[in-house]
Amino acid sequence: MSRSVELIVEGYVRLNDRDALHDILVHRQDLLRQLVSVTGIDPRQAISQVSEEITIIEAGLATLAPD
Repeated sequence: MSRSVELIVEGYVRLNDRDALHDILVHRQDLLRQLVSVTGIDPRQAISQVSEEITIIEAGLATLAPD
């Protein structure tokens, strides 16, 4: 999944679409909060994946010129 997130982020960076990147980031952060509170299963792998995606998205946002 991370490779697909990398490609999506690269596309939005090329388009200079900060809003789309921010929306993806907010979605992943919300997903991470939900995963942390899951009970009955072991969400560690999903938490790790989402955390990695957040890092990728934040790196993409960091490459864009400030508003």
